[in-house]
Parts: sequence; structure tokens; C-alpha cells
Amino acid sequence: MSELRTTPLTAWHAAHGAKMAPFAGWEMPIQYEGILVEHQHTRRHAGLFDICHMGEFLISGPGADAALSRAVSHNLATLKAGRCRYGFILNEQGNVLDDCIVYRFGDDDFMIVVNAACAAGDFATLRARLPESVALKDVSDETAKIDLQGPDSLDVLEALTGENFHGLPYFGFVKTEWDGAPLLVSRTGYTGELGFELYVPATKALAFWEALLKDSRVKPVGLGARDTLRLESGLPLYGHELDEQHNPTEAGMGRMMTSEADYVGKAGAAEVRQCLLGLEVDGRRAARNGDAVLLDGKEVGVVTSGSFAPSLGKVIAFAWVDKSAADATAFTIRAARAELRAVRAELPFYKDGTARKKLS
Repeated sequence: MSELRTTPLTAWHAAHGAKMAPFAGWEMPIQYEGILVEHQHTRRHAGLFDICHMGEFLISGPGADAALSRAVSHNLATLKAGRCRYGFILNEQGNVLDDCIVYRFGDDDFMIVVNAACAAGDFATLRARLPESVALKDVSDETAKIDLQGPDSLDVLEALTGENFHGLPYFGFVKTEWDGAPLLVSRTGYTGELGFELYVPATKALAFWEALLKDSRVKPVGLGARDTLRLESGLPLYGHELDEQHNPTEAGMGRMMTSEADYVGKAGAAEVRQCLLGLEVDGRRAARNGDAVLLDGKEVGVVTSGSFAPSLGKVIAFAWVDKSAADATAFTIRAARAELRAVRAELPFYKDGTARKKLS
């Protein structure tokens, strides 16, 4: 087994009592005080997340715009400088190799942020799809990504930096500085709450992390609560809801596929064989990844993620369900020790998040 990779903050997590575990080849904090406490604190105040394991690539040079438009599903024709957009790297069949966010710095100048488990494959895929005249640089090791999420995040960030971020739109970003180092602040979020992604040089990560935690409204949050927060907010996780066997339309994201470019996988990206559904589950026993989904005694799908939802007081789940059964409203989940009744739910499960809150 290969040695786990570490972030610039791994030693801090261990020193402050975090429960650590492997994640996508990295040693990552799962929880500090506990998933429930960290989840609720993020919903009510502000949680701080070490996301330094994510990959960051810079793409630039003459023709980068047109070339990248053919390599990813994002509609770059309508993406302005200072804005970022969620989308996909697809395989030839139109299924998802990875979901990612593209940041536009200029006409032919971009950053793309990818999932840790997919980073090496994504870099190779993009290099193969982009002409040699377009520069592709992996800056993951020198870049730290820290996410500040929750209703108090704006006030915390402005208090620390002395800057006004009230004009930052949802899926917008600005470049600035902190303590003499470059700081990129974006507003996308993965918790359903108002939040910011903060990119600093890896050498500044620890100082920046500790500076943010000096504010009493901020607590460190592990990947456990990050998962329950994103699940409540109806957001997919690569390797669970998104994979190489399903396309974005099946995952309910066909509305995002607006690019007119002839990108890789475009022809197959609209075919629907299964549908990703949200389910509410009776009782307190959670459905788990891999549990079978039944309709009238017949297996029609599989659970991808499931958990007790702290903000809702109920159990929720995502599941892939065959297209022929996707209009049903009630299912049975065959869990490890019981059969659970589940009903179809509208996404997002949690509807009171502050992510899209108007700031100005």
C-alpha cells in the first residue's frame, strides 16, 4: 500500500485531536468535536475545511479558450473573466470522468479545480486533448485550498482581510493579497451555505488557517460533516453519484450542458438509462452506498450515499434508479440488517441554505 499524502495542515489536525483517516490517497481529518456539532456549527455560524488535497491546473496561451471548450463540457462562450463555472470532463461515451470548476482569468487564461482522486488522470486527459501550444501546468502542490462556509463566513473573511467582499456574486471570484501573499477568493460552496474558497500559497496555509480560527465564530470541520452538509444540499460526490457509468443528464444536470462547442462526449451526454433520485427513508437507520433499491420486490437501483440529516431530523439518500422505475414515488431499500421504506424527495433536501444570498 502506497504511503498516504499529507496537506500543509495535516500535522495541525493531528495535534488538535482530529480523527484522521485515508481519503482519495490522502490522510485527512474526518471529525474534531463530532460530525453533528460540526455540521450544525457550519449551518449556523462558520466552518473551516482543509481542502488542500484538491487539484489545481493552470491553462493558458493562444487558443486556450477554444481548445478547453472542446476538452470539457463547460460553456466558456458565456463565462466572463472573474467568474467560474461547474461542469464535467467526460469520456468518449459522455459519462463523467470528473466534475470540476473552471475559473476564467482572461481571454485565454484559466484555472481548473479537480477532485483529488481524479487529479492525475484529469491532467493526463487534458494534456492529451489540448494542443502543445496551450500550456497546462499542475500547481496543486504549491496551492492550498481552504474553504470557509456558513452564514457568518462573509463577516469573518472581511474582518480578517480588511476588505469588502459584498460585491462578490455567486460563482464569482477576485484576486487579492493576505499578509503579502496572493489570495484568490471565490464564492461557490459545497455545503448549501454562504461560503468562500480561499486559495493561498501552500507555504501560507498554516498561518492563514490559524488566523481564521482566531475568530470565535469559526470551528474546524472534517470530511464527515462536509459529507452530511453536501448531501442535505443535494450536491453529488464523485465516485458515489458521479462516475464513468453515468452521464450528467442522468444525474439531473442536463440543464448545465449548454455549450455549443463540439466537446468530447457531447453526443452521449444526453442519453438516459438511469436517473439519480433523492430519497427520504423511514426511521433512524441509514441506507448506505451499495444498498439495493427495490420496487414491487424487483431490484431497480442502488443507493450511492445515505446518512441521517442533522438539519432535517430524518434519514436521506441518493440512489441510481432504472429509467423505467424513476417515476415511482415509493421504494424499498435492502440494507444490511433490514428493509427500509423510502419515498422520493425533491432536491435539495435542505432548502434553507444561504449559498445564494444577495450580499450587496
